[in-house]
Amino acid sequence: MILGDLGAEILKVEKPGEGDDTRRWGPPFLGTESAYFFCVNRNKKSLTIDIKNPAGVQLIKELATKSDVFVENYVPGKLQKMGLGYSQLKEVAPHLVYCSISGYGSDGPYATRAGYDVIAAAVGGLLHITGPEGGEPCKVGVAMTDLSTGLYAHGAIMAALLQRHRTGEGQHIDCNLLSTQVSCLANLASNYLNGGPEARRWGTAHESIVPYQAFQTKDGYFVVGAGNDKQFKILCQRLKLEHIADDPQYARNEDRVINRSSLLKALQTKFREQSTAHWLKVFDESGIPYGPINNMQQVFSDPQVLHNEMIVEMEHSTAGKIRLPGPAVKYSDSQNRARLPPPCLGQHTSEVLHQVLGYSTAEVENLQKTRAI
Repeated sequence: MILGDLGAEILKVEKPGEGDDTRRWGPPFLGTESAYFFCVNRNKKSLTIDIKNPAGVQLIKELATKSDVFVENYVPGKLQKMGLGYSQLKEVAPHLVYCSISGYGSDGPYATRAGYDVIAAAVGGLLHITGPEGGEPCKVGVAMTDLSTGLYAHGAIMAALLQRHRTGEGQHIDCNLLSTQVSCLANLASNYLNGGPEARRWGTAHESIVPYQAFQTKDGYFVVGAGNDKQFKILCQRLKLEHIADDPQYARNEDRVINRSSLLKALQTKFREQSTAHWLKVFDESGIPYGPINNMQQVFSDPQVLHNEMIVEMEHSTAGKIRLPGPAVKYSDSQNRARLPPPCLGQHTSEVLHQVLGYSTAEVENLQKTRAI
């Protein structure tokens, strides 16, 4: 989707008659399509090709010769058995950047396991550090391990294309959910690997910065952080708790981490006295980070979200007008935009075979008769 926003032509190959599983992940549905499917499938043309059919395998190989990048997320080794592994496509398309996305990597003890976001997030430690203090492990609200792996893949593909510009040769990229998740443990991984302490769940709080979390207000939640001692003094001034800022046991962040229990109790008592709207006004122009915890309605009516053009409207061929989150990045001299609505299953099969591979109408009809497409 991200590459498509940047202008790439994306051909999404799906199984005839079934397609992407997420097409059926609902409700809500808009007509026959799930809203879930819409979320990351804009900018793609849908082709239905049976890759268990020899003619379907040949179609993929022909498309590889016309393409820059091949992305697949089969269990490692599966496509090799079907004649569509990296070494096999390299023979017909040596320029091809072949990106594999798996659960655990192309080899190793877990290589043949099915890879799903929440499982990789569990094995990779994310669930261990997510949830209320003293409570059970929690799944993150959206599939951040999946999404982060896609972001890594996007960057890796762009780097491989730059390399190809110099060498003329493609290469194999191996992305996986587990490695992504372990790399995203960031400071907690460094703390453990270098300092030894085991990570734990803190709710919205931070292990190494205090205060940096959500506080309950009279009618909701307010998130605020003090990344340094100067910001902590400003926080106390805005809360009219100057005596806390002057207390030696809270003077430095190290002290606040040690004495977090008593400090957070005092701050929580203060925040409960007023509404979230009140505290938003109090901290306006304070120079320290703050904000409310928004629900979906509040997110998509937030003035900054609207200013950033984070809602895009598109006309879908069967569902009518749909709305999606827009691209996150803007360029001064390039276009980054939602270009095509999410496709219906097989919507572009004939078009691509005619226009990209130069197939005649009779040849396409023959592929349909043999159920290759």
